[in-house]
Amino acid sequence: MSKITTLMVTTVFLVAAAATQVFAGGQSESKTPSAMASSSSSNSGGELLGAGSSFAFPIYSKMGSEYAKVTGVKLNYQSIGSSGGIKNIKNKVVDFGGSDAFLTDAQMKDFDAPLIQFPTVAGSIVITYNLPNNPTLKLTGPVVADIFQGKITKWTDPAITSLNPGVSLPNQDIVVAHRSDGSGTTFNFTLYLSRVSDAWKQAVGNGTSVDWPVGLGGAQNAGVAGIVKQTPGAIGYVELAYASQNNLPFATLQNAAGNWIVPSLASTSAAANTKIPDDGRIYLDNSPAPQGYPITTLTWVIAYKEQSYGGRSLEHAQKVAKFFWWMIHDGEQYAEPLQYAQLPAAAVAADEAIIKSMTYNGKPLITN
Repeated sequence: MSKITTLMVTTVFLVAAAATQVFAGGQSESKTPSAMASSSSSNSGGELLGAGSSFAFPIYSKMGSEYAKVTGVKLNYQSIGSSGGIKNIKNKVVDFGGSDAFLTDAQMKDFDAPLIQFPTVAGSIVITYNLPNNPTLKLTGPVVADIFQGKITKWTDPAITSLNPGVSLPNQDIVVAHRSDGSGTTFNFTLYLSRVSDAWKQAVGNGTSVDWPVGLGGAQNAGVAGIVKQTPGAIGYVELAYASQNNLPFATLQNAAGNWIVPSLASTSAAANTKIPDDGRIYLDNSPAPQGYPITTLTWVIAYKEQSYGGRSLEHAQKVAKFFWWMIHDGEQYAEPLQYAQLPAAAVAADEAIIKSMTYNGKPLITN
C-alpha cells in the first residue's frame, strides 16, 4: 500500500471514529460480535442490546438516553451497519437488529424462528460533496447515477454545469465516496439509482453491498462523511443528520414530479406520508409526492417474535417489548430535532399490531 493511500485510510478511520463517538453520546466504541455475545449471556436484564444501522444511530442513541432517564433501563446500540445488525440478531447476540432494508420472506426463511420487523422513523439520504465554498448544487437522479458509475469524472462536466448556471465549479476530478460495509443506506441509495437510471440498474444494480465501479470506501455513514470532509472534490451519500451535524453541504435533487427538492424534515415527511402496509414493509424512494424528497427511507427494528430463547427471563423479554412500544409512541418526539420524520398514524397502528404479536412461552408481552 502506498504512503498516500495509507495516510488517506488512516485519516478517514480517525475521522469516522471521532464521528461515531459524537453520535454515541459517550457510549463505548462498537463491540465485536463475540464481545456482544458475552455481554448478552451475562446480561441480567438491566441493559438492552441492539446493533446495526448507522443511518438510525443518532435517533436510537437519543431514544436510548431518554428512555434510561424515565425507566432506568439502558440501551447499548452499536452502529455497525445494517448487514451487521441482521447478522447479530440471527446469531442471537442482541435483543434487536437495526436495518434500513427490511427482510424479505426468502431472507426470513434463513432464520430458525419467526421474526417481527417494524419501521421506527423515516429519514433522508443526501448527496454531499467537498467543493470550494461548497455551493448549493442541483442534481438529477441520472446525473448522480453517472457520477457514481464513473461516467462523469469532472466537476465541470456539462451535465453538471448545465443544471447549475452561475455556479463556479472547479475543473477538478470527482472523487466518489461510498460505503465499504454491508449497508441499508447503500441498499436504498442504489435502489433509487436503479429506478432513475437503466444503465445503473443493468451495470451495477441494487443491494446492501454492490461492486462499485469507482471510488473510495468508508465504513458506516461516519466513514463516508469522513472521506468527503477530508477529500477536495469528493462526493458521497450519507444520512441527513450526519451531513447536518458535520456541516457538510448537500445537493437539491429533482424528484419524480419534476420539482427541485431540498432534503429537509418537511420533504422527508412528505415522502413518508403514504399508505403503509400492515407488515410495515415499503420503500419510499423516488416518491411521487410533489414535495417529497426522492431518496427517503424508513428504518426497521428486527427481533424475534417469541422471546423465550437463549435462557432469557420473562422480565428481560418484557423490557424489550416495552421499549419497542415506547419507541413508536413517546420516542417519536425525538425524531424531528435530528431531521427524521415521525411515523404517520397509519404506520404507528401497524407497528402496534406487530409489537403486540411478541410472546414469551406463547403468551403476549404487550396486553394493553
